Amino acid sequence: MRLNKLGNRRALYSRILVSMTLCVSLTFLVSTIIYYNYYIGVEKTQAFRSDLSDLTQTSKEVVNMNEAAQSLSFQIYRNSTISKIVFYDKPDIYDVTAAMSELGNYLSSMPYIESIYVYNPKSAKLYIASSHGQNGVFTEQELVDTNILDILNHYEEYKPFMPIPRVYSNGAEENDQVRAYTFLCYDAIGWDRTINSAVIVNISAPWINKEINSPADSKSATFILSGNGSFLSGNSLEQQELSPEEARWVDQKIKGDSEGYFIDKFAGVNSLISYTAPDDLDWQYVRITPYEIITKQTDSIRNATLLIAALILVGGIVLSWITSKSLYLPINRIVSEMNILENEKRDSMFMIRQNTMRDLVLGLKPLQSIQQVEKLRQLGIHFTFNDDYRLILLRIDNYKELRDERSSYLLAYKFAIMNIASEICGQTYRVETVDMNDDGILVLLNIIDSIEYTDTGLIETLLRQIQLACSDYLKISLTLTYSHIDRNAVQLHQLYKQVREASNHRLFYGHGCIISAQSISALQANTYHYPTEKEKRLTDALMCGKIEEAKEHFSTIIREAESYPFHTVQLAVSRLSVTIKEIINTVQKRNRLQCDGAPALPTLESVETVAELEDAFFALFSEMRGQLSEKKNAKQHDLIRLINQKVAENYMEPNLSLNQIADELDMSPIYISRLYKQQTLTSIVDVILEVRMREVCSLLENTDLPVTTIAERCGFTSSSYLHRMFKRSFGTTPTDYRRSKNA
Repeated sequence: MRLNKLGNRRALYSRILVSMTLCVSLTFLVSTIIYYNYYIGVEKTQAFRSDLSDLTQTSKEVVNMNEAAQSLSFQIYRNSTISKIVFYDKPDIYDVTAAMSELGNYLSSMPYIESIYVYNPKSAKLYIASSHGQNGVFTEQELVDTNILDILNHYEEYKPFMPIPRVYSNGAEENDQVRAYTFLCYDAIGWDRTINSAVIVNISAPWINKEINSPADSKSATFILSGNGSFLSGNSLEQQELSPEEARWVDQKIKGDSEGYFIDKFAGVNSLISYTAPDDLDWQYVRITPYEIITKQTDSIRNATLLIAALILVGGIVLSWITSKSLYLPINRIVSEMNILENEKRDSMFMIRQNTMRDLVLGLKPLQSIQQVEKLRQLGIHFTFNDDYRLILLRIDNYKELRDERSSYLLAYKFAIMNIASEICGQTYRVETVDMNDDGILVLLNIIDSIEYTDTGLIETLLRQIQLACSDYLKISLTLTYSHIDRNAVQLHQLYKQVREASNHRLFYGHGCIISAQSISALQANTYHYPTEKEKRLTDALMCGKIEEAKEHFSTIIREAESYPFHTVQLAVSRLSVTIKEIINTVQKRNRLQCDGAPALPTLESVETVAELEDAFFALFSEMRGQLSEKKNAKQHDLIRLINQKVAENYMEPNLSLNQIADELDMSPIYISRLYKQQTLTSIVDVILEVRMREVCSLLENTDLPVTTIAERCGFTSSSYLHRMFKRSFGTTPTDYRRSKNA
């Protein structure tokens, strides 16, 4: 509790600063979101109003130009000078010149007029007044602006004085393409409804659209939605190809609707779309601006606000951490020291509990008084020995290897095994675990469920779960032994001894077995008779060097003790060890083998399974056989060396033979002949002859002694015998051999 209070005091200042920082940051964030949405709405409204003002002004300009074009057309029709080229089939040159001059005056006085066409179908001529391109009188075939002929031929499709947006060629060398609004005034009175005359006024589109034309670097675009549904570019007057989605919102949201704006995609870009209501010409003007341009400034303000909020948050946290650390550094030391003390106390209590339980189990401090029970409760041990309980001994297989390889982690492994056993058994029993300071961990279980009295399958199932968990998580194999149920605290030590002794039968059952101590105790009724006859056969086999037969007898004697109490096994192994030790000593002395003291025999304490015990003794047997074989080979090599020495020293004696050498060595001629032949693959007689012949060759080459003298010196009984043996060995006579070497 005190540690918690100190920790709370230490964190108080940090909490205050962090809370204030969070409040300020959240305020910035919330206000940024609110202002951002408000300013976005304001900017959209302002952009719409600005677009609407420009577009409305353009609409008015077009309507005004419509009236101007209508007034101009009427003036041309009423002008007496121009009427001559309008109605006369063949006006004279003076009338044409005066009319063209009059048209030029109209063109000069109105700068927004691109050109004026007067069409007289009777004369099949067009009178053109233009500031650029074709200017004068032209036939239909000479006319560059062929599009106007299509309009005249289909004049019924156009309302009088309704502006026709179009792009046409005027024949000029530069700026050939002209963007203009064409106003058509015609006379088509008659039963056949053919045009009698027409006045066409082309008003410059850039002049009318000067309010809506976007700058060259602007990303906004202006369009005209005419009454017939055409969607034209405000700059180029060209028909725009719309995607299905764009055509949908043009028809549903703009066409015929009053002025307004909305957000949608145009050419794949999210855009603000502003539009006007239909004007007197049934036209609507649309301006499309990318949305990011409108929100650019607001986005920069938002990003700056978010950055400030983030900096305040980070700075406040860092400041609170530094301030808290400097203000409460002494409390940190106190808390650290108290944590260390608590850890030491916890570890100490664990060791005290383990030592107390271990003393109870080993019978060093039997539980006999109420005060001892109360002491156990104070230590946190709530195990009740007056209720039904049983013991489980967990023995770690290959314990010596684990201890040698991972000695620094051995306690951690044991603690992990204790936790696994407690977790698995704790759901059914009240559990206490004790480290026995060897390869064993004792688990004490208080019986809770009455079915435990008759159902041993439950305990064995739990033990297999413990084995499996330790194998999976710790890679450790366990041998488990469980006792019968008892409820007498005085019998605790005896029950442990019974379980401990029963666990020793791991020797026969192998690693990872589960042993019932009660079934092992039943073996006490069996009477054991030591197999003296088999021991004698073992002795004879070892003395004769029959190692494989000796191994068989040894295994039989050991494995027959499985059905008896473990102390019987210990006695059998002890007696067998004494016998084998005497046999090894006898064999070593008889064969004069070198030995460093008495042979080290394995004990039951040094092995865990009968296979390990057999391997240890079999290694001794093999070592003894190896020593005997080595000794035997050494004696044979010495004998061969001695025979060769006698031949080399006595080859000049005629009586040197196998029998003579055998007599000198006091050995059988047959034995030494067979042994020599086995070791050298040559007989002794052949070796004697080979040595003599080698000496004969040396004397023939290096001396002038007669062959008779050489025969006597080399052990031959006569020179004729030498000739015969030499001829058989070399294919030539001694004399010829000397002659060939001295040639």
